[in-house]
Amino acid sequence: MRLKGKVTLITGAGSGIGRSTAIRFGAEGACVIVNDLNEAAGVETVETIKAAGGLAIFIQGDVTNPDSVQRMVESALQQQGRIDVLFNNAGISGVGRIHEIEPDQWDRVMNVNIRGVFLPSKYVIPHMMERRSGSIINMSSCIAEMGLANRASYSATKGAVLALTKSMQVDYAPYNIRVNALLPGTILTPFVENYLKTSYEDPDAAIAAIKTRQLSGELGRPEDVADAALFLASDESKFMMGSPLYIDGGVVFGKNA
Repeated sequence: MRLKGKVTLITGAGSGIGRSTAIRFGAEGACVIVNDLNEAAGVETVETIKAAGGLAIFIQGDVTNPDSVQRMVESALQQQGRIDVLFNNAGISGVGRIHEIEPDQWDRVMNVNIRGVFLPSKYVIPHMMERRSGSIINMSSCIAEMGLANRASYSATKGAVLALTKSMQVDYAPYNIRVNALLPGTILTPFVENYLKTSYEDPDAAIAAIKTRQLSGELGRPEDVADAALFLASDESKFMMGSPLYIDGGVVFGKNA
C-alpha cells in the first residue's frame, strides 16, 4: 500500500498507460481521480479499480480547455479535499516531417501534449503550494533525447515537456513539490497498435523492426510505465527532483552491435 491515503489525479486515464497506472495506484491504496475526455472509457477504468477493492471517481475534462480543467480540479478538491499526486499523462501522437504537416495538425499535437501539461499543473499547483506538498509526474518520451524519423511534432512536444519539467522543479522546490518526467520507449498500448495497423501495410513486420531498436528486444507494456509512475508518486522517490526516468528498453543509451 505504497500510496495509502494519497489522492491522485491522472489525465488520459481511460486507456493505455493512463488506465494501467490508475489501476496500479488503486491497488496501492490511492484514491484515484480518473480523468478522460471519453466518459465511457474513464468509467470503465473506475469500475475496474472498484471491482478490485480500490477507490476511484471519474471526472470528465478536456485538458486543452482552461474552463474544463479548472472545473475538473475544483470538483476533485470538493470531493476529496486535496490532490497529492498529479500525473499529466494525456497525450496524442503526431506523424510526419515538418514540410508534410498541416498547421492544424501541428497545433493539435501542441495543444494536447504541451497545453495538456500546462493547464492541469496551473490549477493544481496553487493547492499544492498551500499544502506545501505534492508530486507531479509529466509524460515525456525517450524521443526527447533522440532523433526519430517522421515524428517532428511529437518529438517537439516531448522535448518541451522535459524542459518544462526541469523549470517547474526549480520554481516549486521551495514548496516541497516534486516534479519529474517519465520517458518511455515504444509501449504496446491500444493507441500504438492502432497506429501500426493504420500506418503500415504489414503491422507485424513493423513491430519486429521496432523491437530491434531496443536492447531488450521487446516492446514495453503499459504496466512497465505504471510501475515507474508509482515510484515517482510514492515517498520512495522523495530525493528525485526534476529528473527524467527512462523506461525504454535501452533504446536511448544502448546500441546493438
